[in-house]
Amino acid sequence: MGAAGRDFHNFNMKYRDNEDYNVVAFTATQIPGIDDKMYPAELCGKLYPGGIPIHKEDELQSLIAKHQVDDVIFSYSDVHNHYLMERASHVMAYGANFTLLGTSETQLVSTKPVISVLAVRTGCGKSQTSRYIVDYFNKQGLKVVAIRHPMPYGDLVKQKVQRYATMDDLVKHECTIEEREEYEPYIANDAIIYAGVDYEAILREAEKEADIILWDGGNNDMSFIRSDCEITIVDPHRAGHERTYYPGQTNVYTSNIVVVNKIATADASAVNQLRQNVTQMNPDAVIVDAASPISVDEQDIPKIRGKKVLVVEDGPTLTHGGMKYGAGMVAAQRFGGQIVCPRPYLVGTLKETFAHYPDIGTLLPAMGYGAEQTSDLEQTINATQCDVVLSGTPIDLSRVVKVNKPIVRAQYDLQCIGKPELSDVIRDQFKKSGKLTQLM
Repeated sequence: MGAAGRDFHNFNMKYRDNEDYNVVAFTATQIPGIDDKMYPAELCGKLYPGGIPIHKEDELQSLIAKHQVDDVIFSYSDVHNHYLMERASHVMAYGANFTLLGTSETQLVSTKPVISVLAVRTGCGKSQTSRYIVDYFNKQGLKVVAIRHPMPYGDLVKQKVQRYATMDDLVKHECTIEEREEYEPYIANDAIIYAGVDYEAILREAEKEADIILWDGGNNDMSFIRSDCEITIVDPHRAGHERTYYPGQTNVYTSNIVVVNKIATADASAVNQLRQNVTQMNPDAVIVDAASPISVDEQDIPKIRGKKVLVVEDGPTLTHGGMKYGAGMVAAQRFGGQIVCPRPYLVGTLKETFAHYPDIGTLLPAMGYGAEQTSDLEQTINATQCDVVLSGTPIDLSRVVKVNKPIVRAQYDLQCIGKPELSDVIRDQFKKSGKLTQLM
């Protein structure tokens, strides 16, 4: 059971070329358009010359019955513990075992020092934390190569190992909007990032040009690589989720450092409760307080104030991440924009998105898992009666959609509040591990 990411990795690590098992199918959910495909023979190893079919998760009961399935392996992330156990109960009622794979069987070991950035939910602030880390190591004279959690929504064979160093690479690999949101910020900061399907092959390529590997986690999943320094981001706007969402809860237990982000905009009681929960769950973790201040170019602020504003935010954060706002909404409110609801103007697949996630609010998720969704996003933006598009996504939207109104960007950065400073804790953790002892 997966969503075109962790499921493929779990297969590659435990089941590929393992004659003790016969994998009959993958199921897919969360991401539109990833079912009714094949996990191709070129990636399956010697035991599956015809590949392995990918079905909709809705077909799980019939697949268990048809193939007399013994074990179902749950392999996706950012789900409530209640949702997880509900799925487990269904699987067991159908007669199969329900299994979760741990880190010992699914984490790769690198020849280079590794730092991982994880979270308890989608949208906690992994991206700005990763940028902070890249900047820190660059100042230390070390070359960071990032490896991103998988997002292979196209031709899986072509996507086996992907390297991104220039904006042209985004076009070369036919990246979706969701992929661009993760890769483009690295490229803009002259950093290299890898992604794909086969993470053993990806890691070995990345090691050839890296002094240090940065694992940039997806959703709230666990790291695919054993880490020397593991960081988990928690969100006081969703205090309590660190105890109730899988597998983010696991990340809190395993991390060396926990960053309490967004404290400048959160209720003080929620921040304090979150700190208490983290301390109870992992008393050995060092807690770092941080904020994510919004930045908008000074020259763009008059384009917002008093104007009709369509806010476009990162898609996954608003959908399965469950957030009601992002950088764009905060900026629109701060600079006096009149927020326009996109619902009357929705086109095609975006109508389905809002039907599936009715609590999205008065903003537009930048959905673009394929050409159809990207076209629907473009048409919706162009149809919306507004003066300006305020984009809180990490990418330059004008690279992927042609719109008939100006686009203003709002971005987050990580700002440590008080002591300890995150860079100091990272340095101390690597010295404790016996690696990168030259860090200042």
